[in-house]
Amino acid sequence: MSARAAAAASARPAGRENGRAAGSPGRADIDLPSQSKVVKKPLVLGIAGVTVAVAAVAFVLMRGPASSDAALASGASPGAAGSAASSAGGPPVSVSLVAVQKRDVEVMLDATGTVTALNSVDVRPQISTTITKVHIREGQFVTAGQPLFSLDARNDEVNLTKARAQLAKDLAALADAQRQLARSKDLFAQNFIAQGVVDTNQTLVDSQQAVVASDRAAIEAAQVALSYSRITATAAGRAGAINVFAGSFVQPSGTALVTITQLDPIAVAFSLPQRNLGQALAALRGGGGTVTATFPETGASASGKLLFVDNTVDANSGTVKVKAEFANKDERLWPGAFVNIRLAVQTLKGASVIPQASIIQSPRGKMVYVVDASGKATPRPVEVLYAEGADAAVSGVKPGEKVVLDGRQNLRPGSSVIERAPADGMPRGRRGGAASAASGANSGASGPPAAVASAVPTA
Repeated sequence: MSARAAAAASARPAGRENGRAAGSPGRADIDLPSQSKVVKKPLVLGIAGVTVAVAAVAFVLMRGPASSDAALASGASPGAAGSAASSAGGPPVSVSLVAVQKRDVEVMLDATGTVTALNSVDVRPQISTTITKVHIREGQFVTAGQPLFSLDARNDEVNLTKARAQLAKDLAALADAQRQLARSKDLFAQNFIAQGVVDTNQTLVDSQQAVVASDRAAIEAAQVALSYSRITATAAGRAGAINVFAGSFVQPSGTALVTITQLDPIAVAFSLPQRNLGQALAALRGGGGTVTATFPETGASASGKLLFVDNTVDANSGTVKVKAEFANKDERLWPGAFVNIRLAVQTLKGASVIPQASIIQSPRGKMVYVVDASGKATPRPVEVLYAEGADAAVSGVKPGEKVVLDGRQNLRPGSSVIERAPADGMPRGRRGGAASAASGANSGASGPPAAVASAVPTA
């Protein structure tokens, strides 16, 4: 018994220690998961859930406009697309609106023209002789008939004198022949001579009259030749450079003595494409469309009328030559200068005008968002009749309706909108492109990120 008790006593401590490890564990020796793992696992699961929710909301918001455009492109009605968009229950979109204006719009054709004179004359002599006097100065304005040059006319003056002397001689012979005819008629009446004598004298008178007529023609020819020695201006204009001086020998085939160019009125020549030929002819038949010439250096402009449309289209360039006439009393238009031309060929009466920046190019064509009285944005197709600068004349909208200018990239059919005031000092029509780009760049701040920010606290 003592031996068994000793064995039990010796085995008891070992059993207690082994019991803590295996059979009888203590509170401090229990093998539990670490407290950090117990705490971190729910946190990780929560963050993962929030991330998934944020991604889902962002995907839905970013897909909204695309799905609306896809619905429009597939032929879905705007009402169906609007109901799909409104089902998202998004907040109203901040946009800027412009009212459709009604005004007359002139259809303009643009071209580059060259100033040309309506009348430009190269003055040349018609005979070979020597200049005796120059009557004008370079750059002087001359009137029609004003003397320009005097040439050596001594030979022509002599020829004129000879022709006049010959006429006087033949006139005397004619007078004698007429007296002889009168005598022969008296003698024939008294039966002193035969009829043949009278006929002979009559023939002599007729031939002498022809000689006198020839002499008079010779005198006129001599006067014409003498007139060549006096050169006058055929039209009013400005004299250019004078290439000769007194004593210079000139001849018809030589260099021009001077060029006289008419400056008022003056013309501008330009070319139009063949497709605009009908419009130009219609403007010409209507009394000449208004033509505006703008100087590229100063920006100043002059107004004129369409004057001429050529009768042939250039086969090489596919263009037709056109001229316009301008009053030029202030001499702003100078021959040879380049100007920018705008030709008004048509006027759109009472056209609906909107900024070009409000027009959206959709898969089915051009469209705008029209806001109704309830503040809902509805897409509407439009057709651009004419566009110039920041404005466009369109069909499909009525004057007085309001279309979206800025913020249209955030709209879906049926979206509610809130109008915001345009930026100060910047016209709506001109700020559309920059404002659209800016709002497109900031669309992340006004659209999906707002939804994400509201989704995080909810998760």
